[in-house]
Amino acid sequence: MVITVIYDGNCQLCHNSINWLEKKLSFNALSYQSAPLDQYGLSITECEKQVHAISDLRKYAGANAVIFLLNSRGNKVSAFLLKASGPIGALGYKLIASNRQSLFVRGLSRFIKRIT
Repeated sequence: MVITVIYDGNCQLCHNSINWLEKKLSFNALSYQSAPLDQYGLSITECEKQVHAISDLRKYAGANAVIFLLNSRGNKVSAFLLKASGPIGALGYKLIASNRQSLFVRGLSRFIKRIT
């Protein structure tokens, strides 16, 4: 299974998360700023808002992409908890994605960097 992750190359949380994922998961990581988005059927507007994971012609976006990547990495409990949180997890993802420069998100980014 080939996994491609399209993320915001200008986001430090995204970079640190990609580095953390790469410790246990093999995938192609492309920043949307340099990725051939047409090849994946994505637009810049879509990619500005959320991460995308593509595998075997299936596309996952936002919190669903995170759930898919956590499962693929072997973090089944974390993936289950995020999925079980339903709209709360989706809202949390949207809040983080839309506030990437906030103090909270910068702190989260530093935490992820420390555990990699």
